[in-house]
Amino acid sequence: MQSFWEKLPTPFTILAPMEGVTDVVFRQIITQIGKPNVLMTEFTSCDGIMSKGREKVGESLKFSKNEKPIVAQIWGKNPVTFFQTAKYCKELGFSGIDINMGCPVSAVVRRGECSGLINNPTRAKEIIQATKEGGEGLPVSVKTRLGIHDEKIEEWIGFLLGQDLAALTVHLRTVDEMSKVPAHWKLLPQIIKIRDTVAPKTLIIGNGDIATRDEMKEKYKEYGCEGFMVGRGIFSNPWIFNESVDIEKITVSDRIDLYKRHIQLFDKTWEGKKNPESLKKFCKTYIQNFSDAATLRDKILRSHSTREMTEILLDYQSSSQRVKY
Repeated sequence: MQSFWEKLPTPFTILAPMEGVTDVVFRQIITQIGKPNVLMTEFTSCDGIMSKGREKVGESLKFSKNEKPIVAQIWGKNPVTFFQTAKYCKELGFSGIDINMGCPVSAVVRRGECSGLINNPTRAKEIIQATKEGGEGLPVSVKTRLGIHDEKIEEWIGFLLGQDLAALTVHLRTVDEMSKVPAHWKLLPQIIKIRDTVAPKTLIIGNGDIATRDEMKEKYKEYGCEGFMVGRGIFSNPWIFNESVDIEKITVSDRIDLYKRHIQLFDKTWEGKKNPESLKKFCKTYIQNFSDAATLRDKILRSHSTREMTEILLDYQSSSQRVKY
């Protein structure tokens, strides 16, 4: 039976999994204003899901049916908990499972998790196999980087392509580079060439520095990967996946209305279970590119509740004219 990956258009789009960002609330907002072809959850710890804290950790696996195809992104280093977590994701109804082998946080890498697995292909192989077995037919993909200190395209990317993955997302930087240098898109043809030889059915997804739809179109013509994953670009343009929206015509009030909707959905979804401080990280996403944006953001950042945030936004709207940016 075909997996959802095989039914996607080319090129397809994905909202990158981002810790503390791509929870069910933000994904619902994106789904409403311009849904990508694929959505992924926040990073979810396999050890956490298999612990007494499952209920809290499991909040990152909450999703709605209108988000499908939705992929659970999981991380860790123990093949046993990967098997168990994959089984749990299958029960929850996920469309697929993605293994995080790309997070560059130094503490995580030192523990041999996420990007730390780049130095341990034997363990990486065990984890992929355990995830496939636990997922019982769910397509398994991997998100990774080019290497840790330097590029390991033949050794690492080539190795992953030999694992019969449904898809492979490559953040086109090394771990050491974090996001400090431009992504190395010129290396993508080399990766695709290896894929064509080793695993022609594995889809290649490029990731790094994508901020507009035009960039995706240009990169598709130049490099030819099947998919594009957008991460930080979503902060400057939440409408990036909507072909019918001209970002230049989005007004300040449009952005503020969307922020209010985000806050309202946060309250409805979590019912006081989550700290509203997390909403402040979206402040610059919605409030930007107009003369008194910094002042309005400052007021939001000094607020103490969702009610106060909403009142500040309503007050601003009522006392100002619609301004295009």
